[in-house]
Amino acid sequence: MKAVYVCQSCGHSTGRWVGRCVACNNWDTIVEEMVVKTEARSTSAPISIKALSGNEIITPDRLLTGIEELDRVFGGGVVQGASILIGGEPGIGKSTLLLKIAANVGQLSSLECLYVSGEESLEQVSLRARRLKINEPKIKLLSTVSLANVVTTIRENRNIKFLIIDSIQTMYDSKITSAPGTVTQVRTCAHALTILAKQYGISLLIVSHITKDGQIAGPKTLEHMVDTVLYFEGENSNQYRILRAIKNRFGPASEIGVFEMSETGLVPVDNPSSLFLVGNADNREIVGSAVFAGVEGSRPILMEVQALIAETNMVTPRRAVVGWDINRLAMIIAVLNARCKMFLHNKEVYLNIAGGLKIQEPSADLAVAASLFSSIVNLPLPASSIVCGEVALSGEIKNISYADLRLKEAKKLGFKKAIMPKNGNYSSHDIEVIKLGHVRELREIFN
Repeated sequence: MKAVYVCQSCGHSTGRWVGRCVACNNWDTIVEEMVVKTEARSTSAPISIKALSGNEIITPDRLLTGIEELDRVFGGGVVQGASILIGGEPGIGKSTLLLKIAANVGQLSSLECLYVSGEESLEQVSLRARRLKINEPKIKLLSTVSLANVVTTIRENRNIKFLIIDSIQTMYDSKITSAPGTVTQVRTCAHALTILAKQYGISLLIVSHITKDGQIAGPKTLEHMVDTVLYFEGENSNQYRILRAIKNRFGPASEIGVFEMSETGLVPVDNPSSLFLVGNADNREIVGSAVFAGVEGSRPILMEVQALIAETNMVTPRRAVVGWDINRLAMIIAVLNARCKMFLHNKEVYLNIAGGLKIQEPSADLAVAASLFSSIVNLPLPASSIVCGEVALSGEIKNISYADLRLKEAKKLGFKKAIMPKNGNYSSHDIEVIKLGHVRELREIFN
């Protein structure tokens, strides 16, 4: 048995204790763990190889969950033998969603599912199923935190083709002396379960806790082990939830699914754009508001960007952002100060993305600049208009991708104008395109 010191943030190990991890520079994350030395055994048995071309390699089947939003995120359904990691805030609905997936897979595919609960008793899981009106005999329950018990159960019940682990931080391997939830335990249990899933063709769904920074708890290698990484986003005070694919080996990454939390569980939302917009396109004349046509994965979504500029007596004016990068806002403010002579150094700036969405696209720059312009001049943007474009440090507006897809979604929701980059090529969607080459040209829109 050997003592090693492992960082609980990044998984870096060292032979002695240090106050600060040399890999991730975090303080007080080094924990002593005891590792059992095992004798290395030579296994030199030949392994059969297969040709890439031809019919030797069979494409795995996909299991439909019966939830269109979820199948979209997975890329057309859950691949048999795939390992999927789902992270999110406590109480956001991870266990509720997984129980609903298990019920739908049991009904549609007639496959048995094993739901392993390490955090709740069988009675608690049963109460949740009763609340969700789930009564599926194909779902088998197991309350344990032992990895050996799960592996033995799977090997003795070969008809189980769907496995849910809730959660990976509660599982432990008795061969490791460290406590459950430590980096070594999480890495070992996840690796063993992933190998088991691929060996028997089992679709594996793993629930993971997240840190205070919003990252999946445990070593970063945990995300590399699995095939798909999903994040549940949303506030407990808001009934809407967003399931975002961060990594997907069997489908598009950055795809999202929008759900609404109700008494019967998570209900998919067919038209998310209508949720994040206040009022219809024709009567939208709000000061400090701009509609941005974003693209999440393969889906266009219209969302509202709200800006407020207020006077202040503070030496350092406040900059507050919800749903966008605060550094990106500082850049847009600097561009407006330098290129448009709209000085905001002595004013407070507040920016909000309505509906709890988080925008990561640089093509939202122009919508943010337009909302700030609107708040400064105290005039609304033209009614029934959307705004898209990336703003450079020179003030020039750069082209964006998926322009036709954004215009098509805007037309479907009744918008008639689009403020877009000047050099873009746009197909006819019966929408008037106002082309801008520089951010200072926003002044002409309000004249």
